[in-house]
Amino acid sequence: MNSPIKKIVIVGGGSAGWLTAGIIAAEHKNSTQKSLNITLIESPDVKTIGVGEGTWPSMRNTLDKIGITEFEFIQQCDASFKQGSKFIAWQTGSSDEFYYHPFMTPDGYTHTNLQEHWQTSHAQRSFADTVNVQSYVCEAGLAPKQFATPPYASVTNYGYHLNAGKFAAILQKHGTQKLGINHVIAHIDEVISGPSGDIEKLSTKDGQMIDGDLFIDCSGSTGLLINKHFKIPFIKQDHVLFNNSALATQVPYTVQQDIASTTLSTAQTCGWIWDIGLPSRRGVGHTYSSAHINDDEAEKQLRSYIANTIGDEESEKLTVKKLSFTPGYREKFWHKNCVAVGMSAGFIEPLEASALAMIELSITMISEQLPQTRSQMNILAERFNKRFSYRWERVIEFLKLHYTLSQRRDSDYWCDNQLSSSIPVRLAELLELWKYQPPSRYDFTENEEIFPSASYQYILYGMSQHTQAREHQTLFENQAIAEQLFNKVQQQKQQFLQGLPTNRALINHYFQQQN
Repeated sequence: MNSPIKKIVIVGGGSAGWLTAGIIAAEHKNSTQKSLNITLIESPDVKTIGVGEGTWPSMRNTLDKIGITEFEFIQQCDASFKQGSKFIAWQTGSSDEFYYHPFMTPDGYTHTNLQEHWQTSHAQRSFADTVNVQSYVCEAGLAPKQFATPPYASVTNYGYHLNAGKFAAILQKHGTQKLGINHVIAHIDEVISGPSGDIEKLSTKDGQMIDGDLFIDCSGSTGLLINKHFKIPFIKQDHVLFNNSALATQVPYTVQQDIASTTLSTAQTCGWIWDIGLPSRRGVGHTYSSAHINDDEAEKQLRSYIANTIGDEESEKLTVKKLSFTPGYREKFWHKNCVAVGMSAGFIEPLEASALAMIELSITMISEQLPQTRSQMNILAERFNKRFSYRWERVIEFLKLHYTLSQRRDSDYWCDNQLSSSIPVRLAELLELWKYQPPSRYDFTENEEIFPSASYQYILYGMSQHTQAREHQTLFENQAIAEQLFNKVQQQKQQFLQGLPTNRALINHYFQQQN
């Protein structure tokens, strides 16, 4: 049990596998020290799904740590800048209503109650427009920085939209050529355990035996190790989040069109459509509940949405790919000497793009807390399981919030989302509390919350919810400070709208740079 951890074996490629390999190798300086052997096994029979095209701002730190420059990332991954999400037709179903969930925290958020002063004195303007400049930047289709701003730095907070297949490819190339990661292309035939129940080695179809001390399962929804071998139960969440299907396609630009600065999320009768702008194309898809709408009708709604921008004839020519999934997560993520990352750990619909962020959070903790000996592993596994059960629960609650707050009643789908039986108990309690006080840091106790309380405020007040004002003012309800902050936002608005290039212009600038 005191044997050192020297060999890490990652099962599965794609974004999850190669991010895992890259982060661990970079953290432990694998290419120079050679004290840690990292092997990634990728089956020649399994293709990358090719969805999961949105990231959070954390990806900038991840790429920088791995050693990939922003110029090569933008160029090789057909990537663009993402500054948040725009939600269209979620409140009542009207096509002209929308609100933003930007990546920037409101100015002065921790110093005063911005919500109350907005609600009492500035409610004619949206909450996001009042407390932060980023929604204006996004609505104008502007970039998060100027041409001269250094890579990974910014004026407004940003993540990326990217081509998932190309992302896995650049991670693979960098990992094998610069970080010393061993890449094995083989089909795993058998998982061989020792007397303790730990995995000892993997047998491949071509006769290789690959042994390891820690095995990381990035094999997607198959869960080759965590599911098929260890049979760790999957906790379904389809009673809370109904979406279990998606239709995805790629929409070409007719000319070099503007690139949206956010993910566009447009509500439909039984789900919603994502629209992600990349430099060369758009990634568009419809995620929906198969219990509430059939595939043909869902595809009809998707093509109708696309036809609004490229016409009926061109929309009908597009090839649509069907994906099915079960929303939920593992009862345990780390069992014995195996830990699941990515879809093998769980999957929830792509609303708010949490998939890649959960991979980053998982691997960062595994890498920074990497056990030196086997005897440490059980303690770290218990800590990991507790933290990530908490995180999956918070993701589910946050996504459910979008549906619960909707006033749409145009289908059974939206009505069923209002049923108390579909709303997690903790979320129901918070919704009651938020009638009298806004979401705050006291509602969320982890030092690294998956969604901070500011995100809940953006959704809550973007959906026109009301929080009752206090009868007496406290020091935290300082209207003078709030007014100063709101005025600052309006001043910044003019500066940013005049000084920032368009998203397309900055991306073109990045494509012209030499690495």
